[in-house]
Amino acid sequence: MNESLEDAILYTKKYIEDLLSFFGLNTDVYATSEDEEVIEVNVPSTHMNGFLIGQHGDTVRALQFLVSNALKNQNFTHNRVNVDVADYKKQRADHLAETAQEWIKKVKDTGEPYALNPMNAADRRTIHRVAGDAGLASDSAGEGRDRHVVLKPAEE
Repeated sequence: MNESLEDAILYTKKYIEDLLSFFGLNTDVYATSEDEEVIEVNVPSTHMNGFLIGQHGDTVRALQFLVSNALKNQNFTHNRVNVDVADYKKQRADHLAETAQEWIKKVKDTGEPYALNPMNAADRRTIHRVAGDAGLASDSAGEGRDRHVVLKPAEE
C-alpha cells in the first residue's frame, strides 16, 4: 500500500499533466488536499477549457474517474479526487446554489415537497448543503442517472 498523501498528490499532479500533454497542452496543474480525504486538482484556464470540461462537465468527470482509478491501481490509500478545470465546478456550484433559492422559496411558500430534475452527485451535494442552510430537509431519490433531490419542509 502506498500510504503517503504527498506521494498520492504528486502522482495525481504528474498523471494529469502527462495526460494533458498528450493533447498538446503543457500546463502546470495544482494539486492539494485540505481535508486529508480528497485530492483537489485545479487545471488553470487555457484555450482548451471547453474540450477539457466537455458537455455538462462530462469530460472533467471522466478525467476525475481516470485519475482515481490510476491511484487505486497503484495501491494508493488516498484515491478520492476532485478535478476542476478553470474553476468550472466552483462556478457551477455557485450558480446552482443561487438557482436553488427559488426552489427553496417555493417549498417554504407552499409547504409541499418539490422534486428536482436528475443531477450528478456533486450537484446533489450542493443542493443538500444549500437546503440545510435554509432550514429545509432534502433527500435523494431514484437510481443511477434518474437520481434527484427532493426538497421538503423541515420536520418540526
